[in-house]
Order: sequence, then C-alpha cells, then structure tokens
Amino acid sequence: MRETPTAESQHVFVPELFAGQVALITGGGSGIGLATAVELARLGARVAICGRTADKLAAAAAELAAVAPGGAAGVHTAVCDIREIDDVAKLVAGVVERFGGVDVLVNNAGGQFPAPAQHISANGFAAVVKNNLLGTWNVTREVANQAMIPRKGGRIVNVIANIYRGFPGMVHTGAARAGVENMTMSLAVEWSQFGILVNAVAPGVIISSGTKRYPPEIVARSVSRTPLKRAGTVDEVAASIVFLASPAAQFITGTTLRIDGGQALWGDTWELP
Repeated sequence: MRETPTAESQHVFVPELFAGQVALITGGGSGIGLATAVELARLGARVAICGRTADKLAAAAAELAAVAPGGAAGVHTAVCDIREIDDVAKLVAGVVERFGGVDVLVNNAGGQFPAPAQHISANGFAAVVKNNLLGTWNVTREVANQAMIPRKGGRIVNVIANIYRGFPGMVHTGAARAGVENMTMSLAVEWSQFGILVNAVAPGVIISSGTKRYPPEIVARSVSRTPLKRAGTVDEVAASIVFLASPAAQFITGTTLRIDGGQALWGDTWELP
C-alpha cells in the first residue's frame, strides 16, 4: 500500500484538469507510479498502468477505480515487461484500442540494486541498463508512433534519479538514467515538430515501496545529507509529474525537474573508505 498523502499535497490542481485525456503510467502498480496514476485519475484522466506482477496491478486497479472517471471503466491494466518490444507494442495497442489514444506517458518503470561497482557483474549491469534505458525507449517509441505523432501532440515525463554528481554505489543505474536524461533532451528537440513535450523528473530520497528494499542505514545517511533534512513522498513526486503534464508547463520541454530537497547541491551519500 502506498503512503498516505500529506495534507499539503492534496487538491493542488484544478478539478477535471485532465478530463478527456488518457494517461499511461509504466510501473503503475506501486510507489511513484501508482501515486501518479491516482492523481491523474482524480483529475479526470482515464488511466492505463502496466507492470510485471498481475496481483499488484489488480490491487492498484481497485484503488484507481475509486477515483477514475467512470470507475473501473476508466482504468486499464496490462502485464508487460518493458524490456520486450513485442510486449510493449501489444501494451500500447491495447490502450489505444480501449481509450482511443495516449495523451500523457509517464515512464516510471525501472529497477536497480545498490552495489560497489567492482562487484556488479556484466549481466547485472546489462540487466539494469536494459530495464531503465532500453525499456524506457521501447515504451516511448511505441507511444509516439502509435498515438502521439499521428495526433500531433502529447506529453512524456521520464522518471530518472539524482545523477548530477555521478551515482556512486549504483553506477549501472546512474549510467542508464543519464542516458534517459539525454534521450529526454534529444527527443524534446526532434519531436517538437509533432507538438510532443518531453521532460523528466529526478527524485532524490523518496519513501516508497522501492526505497524500502535498500539497507536502512543507506537511506538514513542520504536523508541526513539532504539540506531539507527529510525524505520526500511519492505524492510530492506525483504532483511534479502532473505539473509537467499540465497546461501550466506548455512552454517547458527538454528539462529535468529535481525533486530532492536540495540533495544534488550538497552532501555526499557514498562513504569513501
């Protein structure tokens, strides 16, 4: 179950802001993905979520149906491995068939594990890059070609990470997320001709289902070295994603919004021996 949103994060946006729109969120079964899907649904969007675990998607769908326009009719779920292009093509085709298109894509799916660089195997490095970089590209390309380019418009928001002083302790995901950031900038220029805006968000330490898999001492050290002296919430990240997908950001493209309490500016999170 995702964390309860704080009072400050609720009801920031105008009701029905996304009425008539369709949003696809990868990794939408939990964490940041689910929080974003809930907020977009609450604001009037029909939402599609995907992930690799059917049970997790079913639980998320029940939560979304409580706020989505039309209830369960406004929610679409699909089991999908974003690393597999055939899975992704089928996913996007299913959303287009069900809802008629995709207006907002949130590339949230990904995964990694903390490890010193010298202990990461070739297969481990390749798996993280394939998931976080290639998987993001697979979904982005299919959504663009099947939905956004034909309709000459759309918003894409990529979820990356705090990579601005390297990513010691997770070099594999640092490399992959940096690739996604460059892809964000490149596509913002190339696809401007189609009216597609492409941006990214870079969360710092966010308390979510993903963070709970890391050793508590790593999380605690990162929080202590964040200027605001706290972790962020999934709802705070979701609000930033919704902003970039909203009309308020219609002249913003190719940028990355840091959601990290100032962590990128100060404080080391990797202990040197």
